[in-house]
Amino acid sequence: MQFVSVRVITHDVARLAEFYARATGIEVRWRTEQFAELVGPSCTLAIGHADTMALFGAGAAVPESNRTAIIEFRVDDVDAEFERLAGVEVVQKPTTMPWGNRSLLFRDPDGNLINFFTPPA
Repeated sequence: MQFVSVRVITHDVARLAEFYARATGIEVRWRTEQFAELVGPSCTLAIGHADTMALFGAGAAVPESNRTAIIEFRVDDVDAEFERLAGVEVVQKPTTMPWGNRSLLFRDPDGNLINFFTPPA
């Protein structure tokens, strides 16, 4: 088995794709107007429109309702990313966690929680 992606369901694929491209620096690959991917070196973030969920079963995923999952990205310098991302909804400013990671928590435009973190040297 190979873990390959996380998919976020939204009503506005372009808005989320542009947000994640700006936040991560990863180029967006458009498959259709209703589906985009940001392919990183270790995992892919897929963004699908709510209409695509009809193929899986209506109501299987509900946009803008996530309060359990955290989308995490390892970065070189959390504090520099915090300065670069001015204007995002910050949940927790850069903080050193008890396990040593330096962490920044913020939300994407749909309210999904994102963690940019740097492990201890």
